[in-house]
Amino acid sequence: MAQYFEIHPANPQKRLIHQAVDLLKQGGVITLPTDSSYAFACRIDDKRALDKIRLIRQLSDKHDFTLICKDLTQVSNFTKINNDTYRLIKALTPGPFTFILDATKEVPKRLQNPKKKTIGIRMPDNVVTQMIVDELDEPLCCSTLILPNSEGAETDPYDIRDKLEKELALIIDFGIIESQETTIINCVDSEIEIVRQGIGHAPMLED
Repeated sequence: MAQYFEIHPANPQKRLIHQAVDLLKQGGVITLPTDSSYAFACRIDDKRALDKIRLIRQLSDKHDFTLICKDLTQVSNFTKINNDTYRLIKALTPGPFTFILDATKEVPKRLQNPKKKTIGIRMPDNVVTQMIVDELDEPLCCSTLILPNSEGAETDPYDIRDKLEKELALIIDFGIIESQETTIINCVDSEIEIVRQGIGHAPMLED
């Protein structure tokens, strides 16, 4: 049965952050808030936890996962990033963006796009998730909390508990989060471009 944490949105209780990190280290799958939706999360080297997310969402082995990083130094360790991309990410984060980058060997192959060897990177503007990633001191593997046969992410943590409390280690209650899409920016090819316009705006790339 999942633990259920009601975390203060402005001043998250540090003891609950500690407990969330402990559950991740024990191999748990948790749900956490981002600036665009709720998401599933686990440690990047935990194959069993990743497989559980795939099972819950009924995902194929070709699904692209995303890494939530705490800062640009961490991004640089897990992706191949040039100066232009570095400046772009610095200007737009934290925020509702997903950056597609070439993965380094630090990213497990099962998380990379099988053909392109790329990985999505996020640094969401949510204090709870920022604190968890900072204390864990490694990126989190995440996937939007969309259940099979649903068009969008779950928005209400009480509904998440009703549907998934037997599957998860922890559900974090950050209130209602309306499901919105991040803006996806491809940073792999020579020309940086927006490949999906979501709620994040990048004036330097928009027409």
